[in-house]
Amino acid sequence: MSAGEHDVRPWGSYTVLDDATGHKVKRIIVSPGRRLSYQSHSKRSEHWFVVSGVGEVTLDGTLQPVEAGSAVDVGLGTPHRIANTGEEPLVFIEVQHGEYFGEDDIVRLEDDFGRLP
Repeated sequence: MSAGEHDVRPWGSYTVLDDATGHKVKRIIVSPGRRLSYQSHSKRSEHWFVVSGVGEVTLDGTLQPVEAGSAVDVGLGTPHRIANTGEEPLVFIEVQHGEYFGEDDIVRLEDDFGRLP
């Protein structure tokens, strides 16, 4: 997936801002009342910075509220998810760091949209 590419998902959408060796940057929008799958990655870590909206992050089973200005570090292999708990879109920037960024590095542990293996 190259910079500028956009994809719509059941929980919202994302746009790739940068895709280079060693990192990928996405702008992710989570629709109100929706959440991403609870997942982990074996080849990348992630850093999230919330731009607008409110939500809740699950990081290795622990819940933490997030809002504009919040930052979350997701370590390699750490189960994680973000949910929009507000009435407006939740927007965050995701910086992926690692050796591989393909969608097949997503291990879904729970999913609201039936996308488990």
